Amino acid sequence: MRAATLLSAGFLASLADALVITRAAIDKCLVDAGVPIDVKGTDDYKRDVAPFNVRLPYTPTAISVPLTTKHIQDSVKCGKKLGIKVSAKSGGHSYASFGFGGENGHLVVELDRMYNVTYDATKNIATVQPGARLGHVATVLYEQYNRAIAHGTCPGVGVSGHFLHGGFGFSSHMHGLALDFVDSVTVVLADGSVVEASSTENTDLLWGIKGAGSNFGIVAAWKLTTFEAPAVLTRFGLSLGWNKSTAVAGLEAVEKYAKNIQPREVNFRIGDYNKGQPGIEGLYYGTPAQWRKAFQPLLDTLPAGYNVSDPQQLNWIEAVISYSNYDNVDWITPSPQENFYAKSLTLKGLNGTSAQNFVDYYFDVANNVVDRFWFFQLDMHGGKNSQVTKVAPDATSYAHRDKLYIIQFYDRYENNQTYPATSFGFLDGWVDATTKPLPESDWGAYANYADARLSRAVAEDQYYGDHLPRLQKLKAKFDPKQLFYYTQSVQPKA
Repeated sequence: MRAATLLSAGFLASLADALVITRAAIDKCLVDAGVPIDVKGTDDYKRDVAPFNVRLPYTPTAISVPLTTKHIQDSVKCGKKLGIKVSAKSGGHSYASFGFGGENGHLVVELDRMYNVTYDATKNIATVQPGARLGHVATVLYEQYNRAIAHGTCPGVGVSGHFLHGGFGFSSHMHGLALDFVDSVTVVLADGSVVEASSTENTDLLWGIKGAGSNFGIVAAWKLTTFEAPAVLTRFGLSLGWNKSTAVAGLEAVEKYAKNIQPREVNFRIGDYNKGQPGIEGLYYGTPAQWRKAFQPLLDTLPAGYNVSDPQQLNWIEAVISYSNYDNVDWITPSPQENFYAKSLTLKGLNGTSAQNFVDYYFDVANNVVDRFWFFQLDMHGGKNSQVTKVAPDATSYAHRDKLYIIQFYDRYENNQTYPATSFGFLDGWVDATTKPLPESDWGAYANYADARLSRAVAEDQYYGDHLPRLQKLKAKFDPKQLFYYTQSVQPKA
């Protein structure tokens, strides 16, 4: 026993030495190539190593901080040369800490010092660096060019993770997903080469980038189409007043409206941020009077007890700020940290037994969880008039264009608390109850609300659905040795 103990101690000492050597080697490779790095113990290192989700901290072997495409390229070459997995980190907002690879020991390529946004009016193309955050992109495009793209509401989210896997927000029903604005990209591949992917060049790579792009390379520049920033938008909301006996009928009314009636200009979700007090919030492209006319068919069929708030007329940037929950969205630094577990569902519908199970769990279980903050958001994603649905299902690798809803479930503790292992069952149970009556083809999960507790195989299936076999072949083509591995990355298969 004593000899085994000594052997174990010796092995651990050797392992520690190897890690130090590896760190020194990767740092030397990067510095010799002229790539800026974070020095361990500095304020920059502490900032860049801090995860958005404090529940999932990881220690990288090294952190490079590129300022140019060549810096990204040389970072990838160093990781390849030394056999260290490479993880790109844009805004650092990954729910599962995938900017670190979802595990210790990666070379993290910290992109957020690359945040410039420019616009070419002759081509209607915005060029966005890979570390820009959504709020900064929205601000620059609006203030300098009066242009906009559809994207999510959190200003600190990095464009790269957001665009690579979808990018849903309060303009998506009107204009589509963020990835639908991608015209072309500059990509650093696993072999260290830099290529362009567009409608005429490396088209298979562009297809993969637009929905599952974290698997194939590091985007060094985004070229995006835009639309003119609207001058008149309407923010609207209502409290629903549902209880256990009326909520299913309410969901049925919403589903009928969302599938067949909801005009393209209406963007909305059902959410509950206050335990048993669900409401609707949304954004309409037009005036308050026009919104009321467009929304009246739903109001006419909702259960009694709802209350409509006074709608607000806003311009584009006012609407972006309004839904950010901040006074300013021009962010170039990370979002405040949170301590949470999240799950998602993409659903073709929520009716019948599935709706009843959702409602029963909501009122009987969720509303009794009172020791921390939780919420759900049920977004109107598809439907007959949605721009998301109007794009062909196989036009991009995004796998959920046939889904009517995206639901986000979010369970948060204070940052100074430990998220208890016994609490995971809360959201797991809600998702399981909702999906139990449904065929597997009717639901999936949204990669941008990553659930770190899914196995790799389950995550692949839920995130990518019928597109998975093609994505596995692309992985085998562009990254066969899995340099860009993370714990839920696509597995290469020839």
